[in-house]
Amino acid sequence: MVRQNGEAKFWLDPQIELANNYKLSRKELNEIEKIIEEHYEEFITAWEEYFGNGSN
Repeated sequence: MVRQNGEAKFWLDPQIELANNYKLSRKELNEIEKIIEEHYEEFITAWEEYFGNGSN
């Protein structure tokens, strides 16, 4: 996630985890993590459709 005042990277697998944070507040990170949790299955499905699921 990149915002005007900073950016963050989250891992989705094997669990949602903050990988990097640059200038985002704990409140912003919590909001982002909530969005990730709400749309987790959509993110995983889109990733697998684009890159494959790794079982090929």
